Amino acid sequence: RSLLGHADGDPQTAALAREGGRAYVSQSLRPYVIAAILDREPERPAIVVAGDDRGARDLAAGLKAWLDPRDVRYYPSRGVTYESHLTPPPHLVGLRIAALDALLDGRAESGPHRRANPAHPGDQAPVVVVSAVALSETVPDPALRPQTFTLQTGDLLDLDEAARDLVAAGYEHVDQVEDRGQFAIRGGLLDVFPATEDRAVRVDLFGDEIESLRWFSTFTQRSLGDAERVEVAPAAELAEEHRELAEIAALEEESERPDIAELLPVEDFHPFLELASPNASILVSGEEDVTPALADHWQDVCAAFHDEDAHHLYVDPQQIGEALQDRARIWLSSIDQDQRLQFHAQAAEVAARGVREAEPELEKLARSGYTTVVAFARRGEGERTAYNLGRLKVRWLESGEPPLDGGGVITFAHARLHLGFIAPQFQLAVIPEHRLFRRRRATPQRAEPRRRGVLRSFADLRTGDIVVHEAHGIARFAGFDTKTVAGVTRDYLYLEYAGSDRVFVPVDQLAKISRYVGAGGAHPPLSKLGGTRWDTIKARARRAAQELAGELLNLYAERKRREGHAFPPDTDWQREFEDAFPYSETPDQRDAIEFVKGDMEAPRPMDRLICGDVGYGKTEVALRAAFKAVQDGKQVMLLVPTTILAQQHYGTFTERLKDYPVTIGHVSRFRPAAEQRAAVERFTRGEVDILIGTHRLLSRDVRAKDLGLLIVDEEQRFGVKQKELLRQLKLKVDVISLSATPIPRTLQMSLAGVRDISVIETPPEGRRPIKTYVGEYDEELVRGALERERARGGQAFFLHNRVETIDETAERLRGLCPSMRFEVAHGQMDEKTLERRMLAFLRGDVDVLVCTSIIESGIDIPQANTLIVERADAFGLAQLYQIRGRVGRSRERAYAYLLYPSAAALTSEAAARLSALSDYTELGAGFKIAMRDLEIRGAGNLLGDEQSGHVAALGFELYMQMLDEAVAATTDGAGPDEDWEPVRLDVNVDAYVPSDYVPYEQAKVDIHRRIAAAREVADLAILRDELEDRFGPIPDPLRNLILLQQARIKLGQAGATAVTFRGGRLAVTPVELDSVRAKRVRKEIPEALYESGRSQFSMRVPEDPVQRFPAVVRAADVLLAVTREAA
Repeated sequence: RSLLGHADGDPQTAALAREGGRAYVSQSLRPYVIAAILDREPERPAIVVAGDDRGARDLAAGLKAWLDPRDVRYYPSRGVTYESHLTPPPHLVGLRIAALDALLDGRAESGPHRRANPAHPGDQAPVVVVSAVALSETVPDPALRPQTFTLQTGDLLDLDEAARDLVAAGYEHVDQVEDRGQFAIRGGLLDVFPATEDRAVRVDLFGDEIESLRWFSTFTQRSLGDAERVEVAPAAELAEEHRELAEIAALEEESERPDIAELLPVEDFHPFLELASPNASILVSGEEDVTPALADHWQDVCAAFHDEDAHHLYVDPQQIGEALQDRARIWLSSIDQDQRLQFHAQAAEVAARGVREAEPELEKLARSGYTTVVAFARRGEGERTAYNLGRLKVRWLESGEPPLDGGGVITFAHARLHLGFIAPQFQLAVIPEHRLFRRRRATPQRAEPRRRGVLRSFADLRTGDIVVHEAHGIARFAGFDTKTVAGVTRDYLYLEYAGSDRVFVPVDQLAKISRYVGAGGAHPPLSKLGGTRWDTIKARARRAAQELAGELLNLYAERKRREGHAFPPDTDWQREFEDAFPYSETPDQRDAIEFVKGDMEAPRPMDRLICGDVGYGKTEVALRAAFKAVQDGKQVMLLVPTTILAQQHYGTFTERLKDYPVTIGHVSRFRPAAEQRAAVERFTRGEVDILIGTHRLLSRDVRAKDLGLLIVDEEQRFGVKQKELLRQLKLKVDVISLSATPIPRTLQMSLAGVRDISVIETPPEGRRPIKTYVGEYDEELVRGALERERARGGQAFFLHNRVETIDETAERLRGLCPSMRFEVAHGQMDEKTLERRMLAFLRGDVDVLVCTSIIESGIDIPQANTLIVERADAFGLAQLYQIRGRVGRSRERAYAYLLYPSAAALTSEAAARLSALSDYTELGAGFKIAMRDLEIRGAGNLLGDEQSGHVAALGFELYMQMLDEAVAATTDGAGPDEDWEPVRLDVNVDAYVPSDYVPYEQAKVDIHRRIAAAREVADLAILRDELEDRFGPIPDPLRNLILLQQARIKLGQAGATAVTFRGGRLAVTPVELDSVRAKRVRKEIPEALYESGRSQFSMRVPEDPVQRFPAVVRAADVLLAVTREAA
């Protein structure tokens, strides 16, 4: 903030602040000039008017950095129109309430509403940045809002009453909190994500008293830190009774629906500027943006509303214009119209590849007399940069310091700035870190990957699923049942078999159960208990699996036997290229990159599958491998399934490799035939290093001079003949396959251990799950979705997969949303038209792209965050998953609407597909989708005709386990690690998950799976911490369940396989102890005996099981400690 002093001595700034009027300001300099003017009157509230919501949000962020610690708020538009009858999303409501309350300056204190932010730092008045569209919407009087309430440590809180208050305040009651405006109650815990906060809060009660408040991450559900007091502002702008009327009306047929103005207390709706304090200073930023934005929005309103209703709920541009002319003192523009006052600057853009390259540029500015400041979002990055500087000295700008002297000083500041500038007028250069370097080294918080279940399935187990028990056969999972047997209470899996047979399986046998996936969509009859039929089926299938294992291994052994090219270790160029990546790699991405480079440096052909969700960074892995290959004189082919994806990859590779002597060719129908022939000929002569294209690359005339690496994107999209050509190539060169939803055969090869696989499952920083809606087609829903997306400055895809009727569909949509810009794209268009339309959409010149499934692969348009699929029932599951991945590639929340004509027309298979997609909305669900698709369609001819009968009889997962065992036995004579068997141990103590502690079934399934899957004591410690954090103090039965598994793990690591109780003694076998270790055991447990002949440890234990349990835990601790000691 002290840098604002550079403007103090400037006569133009002083004249603008004193006299007001119009001025020219360069776009990059705008936040600085506005901040310098506002800083002259810190005690006066200010309103800054920007063009659209995005511009207002960016300007607010800039002002926040310059004016810190002054309170700067962003007031967005509602995000939905009044006529849609939809309530604004809670995160927008939170921003609007916080900004409006900051301006009201205590006026609402006397009403039923209490301000969410009653205090401002020091005596400085707030600054509110508002968009033109938000100005044109009337605002409900704050007295109409639900009440804000405070949560404070030590206060009393009735959970039932709190739930009613939260629902009345617009909050949604959910099982698990993931977004603003949601709350969940579990036992004595309340989780709530206040609309005005950036983090959710966990309220831990002791009785009715708030014992603690903790912020927590909605991604990991783990606590982040303590809070003393939290304001829970409403998540809605209107009280419950007014919202309900609008919601009921929204369900009516359009012809019978009352006007929204009849349902709302419009007499209490006011223009924003009327609610603002009369002494507020008003400044217009970007006059050239504000006036057209007001006019466009009013035109849209008039198209949707009767004139009278429009005037009740919106403010016409003339009224806003008059109010601004009357009250706004300063009007800024970035269009030079010979204004008397002018502020010129150039954008700060050094774009160096590293510190040493940036240093001369900074030095030149400093020696030219500029006060030169580099802003770092994280101080640690600045400290590292300062350490690596050679000649220049660095001074850190600390908060509250006086203005810096100009000239010759390099200053580092800890601030988050988007725009920088070089302003001769102020002799000031401010450069954000991301404008200094070509990369942003921001380090995201490591998100815990979702744990895979012990069910050997990538899909979740749900009540009613068909499952396979290794010992008993095919059954229906009927849920968990907590039963007391012989005075001991445990959780059991309740399995239903043929007839009225049923089995209650102890949860410690969860590893013996897998979800049934057969060869066809249907499942075979449930098994009958007893008899030898199931054992016979298993034996037959095991023999077939052994034969298949031999075939698979022969295929892959041939590849491994062949000599491949061993690439050299990384060069300086490789490290420099990787440093230039503009984002931080996720941990999984880093692992995948290292595995790929390790494979390339090995002297055998690589065949690695990179499986990662859409937008998780698979392309960057491919880029680094390609660059490594090219540096060693080898050529690279990148094979993709669609023309558009080829174009997109060509753009990405060209941009990333532009600073290196790498020649990239592109073969697709977007290119004239002569250009394609020339690219192929140059590739044959070795003049093209990387050739990118569709299946055209597999033609006979495409011959590389020295091919070293083949990259295949979405291999499952290629045909049988193309796959055979690929298989032959794989025996000769290194191959990387990229996939978001691996086809079952690929998945099977990888799971069987005969193909290398790297999974990228950590989402990039800021990525949020896609909200998926499945339902019947409804034009009002479509209109609301499209308008909501445009209102937040985004774009949408509308997928209509019939070329014959796509233009007709686009016309229908134009009639539905006349103010929006539509364009049509499909694969049968001529290349030039298609390319032109796609580029127009990419530039943002089109609001909605009406298209076919041509968008399925690879299109990356971060500002497109709404997808509507008109006939979702006509697509396969993996295909729908790929299509849905076209949205949700930025920090904005994305929405996918999967629509079908009517429920009556849905086949059971289509219904199952759509249900699966709405289930798997979490980040990184590609593996689950692949397995679920397999379940719906059946494994079919996955492993060939000979094997499909065994898959049908046993289920895919149990058969895969047998294949896995057969492969492991054939290769090294040992079973795979996954066949870890827990120690047989049973102590008659209560061990279960109480329903009053974990009230919903899905979380219970997850807890049992994680306990049964734990292979290390550390896994259980993490789970224990998480349970206490999420659900409160762990009750004794669940603590016992965890301790039992902990004892099994420790005893297993000591070499034991079984624990028995006989004659008042506990016996553990086998345990190998030499005389030194046996003495050590007796020292720790004097009553212990060790029989070396039988490899048995034993000790006296109480008869009472409750007292016996601690002795078992102690024995496990001692035996593990002793066996790990050096002799």
